[in-house]
Amino acid sequence: SAAKKMSDGNNAEAKKLYEEAVEAGLNEPRYLLSYSVLLIREGEFQKARELLVQNQNNPMLTDDNRRQLYVNYAVCMYKLGDIQRAVELLERQHEKEPSGLIYETLGYLYVELGDAEKAIPYNQEAVTYDEEDAISLDNLGQSFYRLLDDKDTAKQYFDRAIALKPGQIDTLYFLAQYDMEAGKKEAAVAKLEKALEGRFSPLNYAGKEQIEALIQQLKGAE
Repeated sequence: SAAKKMSDGNNAEAKKLYEEAVEAGLNEPRYLLSYSVLLIREGEFQKARELLVQNQNNPMLTDDNRRQLYVNYAVCMYKLGDIQRAVELLERQHEKEPSGLIYETLGYLYVELGDAEKAIPYNQEAVTYDEEDAISLDNLGQSFYRLLDDKDTAKQYFDRAIALKPGQIDTLYFLAQYDMEAGKKEAAVAKLEKALEGRFSPLNYAGKEQIEALIQQLKGAE
C-alpha cells in the first residue's frame, strides 16, 4: 500500500504507511529501499541514512538491492555534507562491479566536486558503457558546460540526452540557457515549464524553486 501511494505521488500517506510497516518488523529489502528513496526525496537524509545502516546486513539483500543501498547511502552522505565519503564509497563499488546506477550517480558527484580530470573521462566511459543512458549523457554535458565552459561540446550531449528522455529536468534547464543566450525567451520558458512537470530529486542541479524563479524572471522581462 505504501509503495502504491508513493507511486501515485501521495508521499505523506506513503511515509505514514512505511513507518507503520517498519515498526511492525518490515524486512523486505525492496520496500525498505523504496522507503529510503522516499525519505531522501523528502529531504530526511539522516533518517534515510540510519535506515540504510540498519539494513546493510539484511540477509535478504540481493546484489542489485545491495548496489541500490550503497548508492542511496552515498546520496545521503553527499546531502549531509560529506561528498568525499560518498565518492569514495561509490568508487569502491565501481571497482567491484560497474553498473549504470553507479555510473550515473558517481558521474554526477564528480561534476559536483568540480573535478574535470575525473568527471570527463568517467562520464565518457559511462556513455560508452550505455550510449542510451540519458542521465550519463547529461552528466557529460554538464561536465563540459560547468567545468570547462565548453558549451558547444556540452550541447551535443544535452541534445542526445533530451532525444532519449524529453522530460529530463536538468537537460531541459541547460538547454534553456542556450535559448536565453540566443534571446529566445519563449523557447526557454517552454523548456523550463516542461522541467517543472518532472519529479525532482536531490541529484538535480536545478531545483524546483530555482526554475520557477527563472520562469518568472523571463516572463517579467517580456
